[in-house]
Amino acid sequence: MQLTALDKFDHLSPEDFKKNYYQKNKPVVIRDLARQWPAYHKWNWDYFINIVGDREVGVYNNVKSDSYTPINTADAYMKFGKYLNMVKKGPVELRIFLFNIFQHAPQIVTDFTWPDAYMKGFVKKFPMLFVGGEGSITHMHFDIDMSHILHTQFIGKKRVLLFPFEEQHKLYRKPWEVLSLANYARYYDNFDYEKFPAAKNAQGYEVVLEHGDTLFMPAGYWHHMEYIDAGFAMSLRALQNSLTGKLKGAWNLFGMRNIDTLMKKTAPKWWYDRKLKQVYAAADRVSADI
Repeated sequence: MQLTALDKFDHLSPEDFKKNYYQKNKPVVIRDLARQWPAYHKWNWDYFINIVGDREVGVYNNVKSDSYTPINTADAYMKFGKYLNMVKKGPVELRIFLFNIFQHAPQIVTDFTWPDAYMKGFVKKFPMLFVGGEGSITHMHFDIDMSHILHTQFIGKKRVLLFPFEEQHKLYRKPWEVLSLANYARYYDNFDYEKFPAAKNAQGYEVVLEHGDTLFMPAGYWHHMEYIDAGFAMSLRALQNSLTGKLKGAWNLFGMRNIDTLMKKTAPKWWYDRKLKQVYAAADRVSADI
């Protein structure tokens, strides 16, 4: 993989952000965007345990899903407070994603400010919390709704690998899915280039997020995340301005995903074999063009 360090700024004005990153679909980290929020100082493990610890949540392990399994299926369920206490005590390869904590504790929405000066189209009913224990992994994927994301890290450090959507075939995207066939866990010293040679030419970015860092991920960007420390983050989602972008997200959610789920149930072996051939054929084509 051909990786470049991601641009980071202590401060980036909305005008410069729009001109140099938003309009160019280029990711960037803004360090001070969240530091004026009450959440920057208030949000910690005990704060969440106290206000929503009794809620049951789905947790996900580090096992990479196979091509027979519908995406976003939880591996277990437990009380949010019990999970956070586990995370506090030491390495736990379990994570929570797309948890709308604000439905259960709407008062904490006042702990942050929507950054409307930076972009429009925020889906304000769905700010989402992502939590991971030390060592937990979010495997390589792109967000199915094709939204722009502002992802702010609270507590701990997290390593992030990013690629433009156009690199999808070098990353071995599985057809009809948002996931990669390849496993990028500990990619920095353990990636299988013999099995996935096209990934050598994938051009992307690498960054470590720390407390208060806000990562802008343009719509469709591939990302792989590894929790260096236990921590949590909040994602604010914004729809694309263009009708084409909105329609792509709608198709992924209501067309592509449902067709894939149906085929996995009705003809799993045939569907898996077909997609596997397509993955490698697409990777071979992009490799031949280089």
